[in-house]
Amino acid sequence: MLIKNLCIPKINLTTITEDATLKETLDILEEDGYRCVPVLDNKSEKFIGNIYKMHIYRHAANGGDLSDNVTSLIKNQTKHISINSSFFEVFFTIKELPYIAVLNEQGDFYGILTHGKLLGVLQDAWNIDSGSYVLTIATGEVPGSLTKITKVIDKYTTIASLITMDSQVEDYIRRVLVTLPAGITETEKDAIVTALDRKGLRVIEVEHLKMKK
Repeated sequence: MLIKNLCIPKINLTTITEDATLKETLDILEEDGYRCVPVLDNKSEKFIGNIYKMHIYRHAANGGDLSDNVTSLIKNQTKHISINSSFFEVFFTIKELPYIAVLNEQGDFYGILTHGKLLGVLQDAWNIDSGSYVLTIATGEVPGSLTKITKVIDKYTTIASLITMDSQVEDYIRRVLVTLPAGITETEKDAIVTALDRKGLRVIEVEHLKMKK
């Protein structure tokens, strides 16, 4: 996963330096319309954390002084990734954050990776723009299930994308999501579903991607 190609570089971001006051920070947040921004050191090199507009307002509502330093309210100090991080590290680090800070090889602040960009990667993996139908196939922990699925579908068409999802709740049922390429007709899709069913591969859901737009 090439994070450098996905993240917004520092030069295109609004950032706050650690010597700013809460009042100065709030003015910038209000002017630019952001709910939070990265806080950097005085050289604008090291990531210190994030400052959220809501925390500043809560601080003021509770009688806090807006002349206090911005570092008194920073959050997510340890929430950052390397520019060389893997997809899974990014996915499990960003979670509830609006964005994750990205550091370069020297540990300096490089930019941010937003939730929207990450969802775009997943959308590309799902082949939403160039796919037709998504078949959700339920399989047990049976060796060779993926091989059977691909062999069946290969008789009719290519596979645009394939994603597996394991459920640890429902008796270890594995769900395999197969995106069929554009141009597949409903008749061809039905034939594929029937062929999978004959092989004991139950299609529990069919989504038409074009209907989602």
